[in-house]
Amino acid sequence: MRRSRRQIVEYVGLLAGSLVVALVASWTALGDQIDKDAYDVIFRMYRPPDWEAQSILLAIDEESYRVTDGKLRVAVAEGLERIAPFAPKAVAIDVILADRLDERDNERLAAAMRKTPNVVLVTPLLAKGWEDPLPIFRAAAAGVGHPYAEPDPVSREVLLEKIWGRDRRWALALETYRLSVSKPVIETETEVQVGDVVTPSRVLRIRYRPPDRPVPKVTLAELRGDPKLAQRFAGKTVFIGVTAQSAYDRVQTPYSPVPMPGVEIHANIFETIANRLFLVTAPMLATVAFCLALVAMAGVAFAFRSGRQSYLISAVVVMIALAAPYVAFARGTVLSFTAPVFSAWFSVAAAAAYHYFVVRKRMLTAEGDKSRYQQAMHFVTHEMRTPLTAIQGSSELMGRYALTEEKRKQMAQLINSESKRLGKMIEIFLSVERLSAGQLELKKEQFSGMDLMSGCVERVRPLAERKQIQIRIDGGPDAALLGDRELMEYAFYNLLTNAVKYSPSSTDVTVFTVRDGERIRIAVKDQGIGMDQKEVRKIFQKFYRTKKAEESGEAGTGIGLSIVEQIVTQHGGSIEVTSSPGQGSCFTLVLPTQKVNSMVESK
Repeated sequence: MRRSRRQIVEYVGLLAGSLVVALVASWTALGDQIDKDAYDVIFRMYRPPDWEAQSILLAIDEESYRVTDGKLRVAVAEGLERIAPFAPKAVAIDVILADRLDERDNERLAAAMRKTPNVVLVTPLLAKGWEDPLPIFRAAAAGVGHPYAEPDPVSREVLLEKIWGRDRRWALALETYRLSVSKPVIETETEVQVGDVVTPSRVLRIRYRPPDRPVPKVTLAELRGDPKLAQRFAGKTVFIGVTAQSAYDRVQTPYSPVPMPGVEIHANIFETIANRLFLVTAPMLATVAFCLALVAMAGVAFAFRSGRQSYLISAVVVMIALAAPYVAFARGTVLSFTAPVFSAWFSVAAAAAYHYFVVRKRMLTAEGDKSRYQQAMHFVTHEMRTPLTAIQGSSELMGRYALTEEKRKQMAQLINSESKRLGKMIEIFLSVERLSAGQLELKKEQFSGMDLMSGCVERVRPLAERKQIQIRIDGGPDAALLGDRELMEYAFYNLLTNAVKYSPSSTDVTVFTVRDGERIRIAVKDQGIGMDQKEVRKIFQKFYRTKKAEESGEAGTGIGLSIVEQIVTQHGGSIEVTSSPGQGSCFTLVLPTQKVNSMVESK
C-alpha cells in the first residue's frame, strides 16, 4: 500500500506514541506488579540445571521442640554439639539471642558455639537500632548478619547490606559465605566481591532451588535418633533455625504458595552466592531497544503486508514479546514482562487501527470518485444538451438543404459559437470537479463584480425576453473580486437562468449589490414559484429538485446549485437564500473583496 509523506509521518508518530504509552504503563504500580507476577510464573516454569548444594539445614521442627522440652537455645546447643566434631565450614544461627533467659542454657549454647568454627549470629534491626546478641554469645561468634530478605509479600530479593547510623551489617548469608571461604568483602558503588565471587549489584535476586530439589535438611529430632547423620554436615555450611509450622518466620517465595521458613531462605541466598547463580536485571537501554524493535516489526507488518499476512506477522511479534522474558531468564537476565508485551500489543493495535481506517478512507474516496463520475455524466447530459442540439441541428440543415451563402455562413457561425460554448462548459466542469477533489488550485485574478454581473445579464436577456420577463439591474457599489473569473461567471449565470426558468411570464428579475464591510453581496431576486424553508435547506444537495420545480416542466437534474455552492465556497464566500412559496426567491452571493488596483480603477 503506497502512502503519502503525511501518512508516513502520521503512521510513525502513532507507533512512537504507542511505544511511549507502553513504556510509561510498564513503569506504573500496576505494571510493576504484573512484572513481579510474571517473574514468579517464569520462575516456576524454568527448570534450572541441578547443582551440588554447598549448604545444609539443621532444622528445629515440632518434634525437635518436643524432645528438647520446648527450649530453643537448648535445641541449638545440642545441634552444635553433635555437628561440631565433623568440622562444618561455617554455621549461621537464625535465632535471636538478645534475651537473657536461663543462664545455664546460655552457658551451654555459648560453650557449643566456641567449639564450632565460624559461627554467625543474626541481628534484627529495630526502631532504636541493632538488637545484638548477648555479650556471651557475641564473644563466642565469628560474625553477625541481618536476616532481611525483601518480602513483597513474595521474597524475591535480598539487600546485601543494611545500615543504622554508622553501623553496617551484611546479609546473614553473605557474612556466612565470607567466613566459609575466609575472604574479606571488597565493595564498589554497585558490586560486592568475596574472593572470586562478584555479585552484580547490592540488591541480589534469590535463585531458589526447585521444590523437588530443596536445600538438604536434617532435623534435630532425626539427628538425635541417628547420630551418624552428623556426617552429612562435614565440610558444609550449616544454617540452623526453626522450621516448625507454628513459627512466625515464614515468607512466600516465587516457587511455593506455602510460606518458606526464613532459615531456608537464607540457605538459598547462600547457594545463589556460592554457586554464582546470579540473575541480572536487563539494562533499561536494552529493554527500550528491544521494545523499539517490536514496535518497528509491528509497523512494518501493516505497512508492507495486508490481510492475513499482516495479522500473522503481528501475532508473531506478540509471541516474541511473550517469550522473550522467559528466554532471557533462562540465560540469567531478568527482562521486564510488561514493557515488551505492552509495546507489542499497543503497536499492533495502533498499526491495525491505522491500517483499517486508511483502507476505509481509500474505499470511501473511491466511492466518492465513483459518485462524482456519475454526477459528471448527469451534468454532461443536462448542461451540454442545448449546445449539442444546436450544433447537430445546424449541421443537419447544412447537409440536407441547399442554403444561401449568407444562411450557410450564419449556420457556420452558430456551430462555431456553440462548440466554443460547449468547450468552455467542459473546461468549467472539469475545473469544478478538480477543485472539489482538491486537485486544482484556484486561479488568482482580479476582476470587477459589476462587469461580471452585467455580462451575465446580457447573456440571459434573450431567454428572459421569450417569457416577457424583465431583468433589472438596480446598481449598487462595485467591488474588485479575486479568483477564477470563468468559474464565478458560471455560478452567477446559473442563478440568473434559474430565476428566469422558474418565474412566470411578465414578472421581474432584479439584480443588485450591497456593500457589507470587507464583503460584497450580489443578489438575484425573482418573483417565481418560491420554496418553503424545508426545501431551502436541501436545494444545495446534488440532484435535489423541489416538487414545484419538477411540476414546472423545466428540464433539470438538480446539480447546478451544488456546483454553484462549490465555486463560491472555494472563493471563500457563502450563499444566502430567502424564499417563500409563491412569493419568489432571493439568492445572495456573499464574497470577500480586494483593494481595487489600477486596472480595475481604469475601467
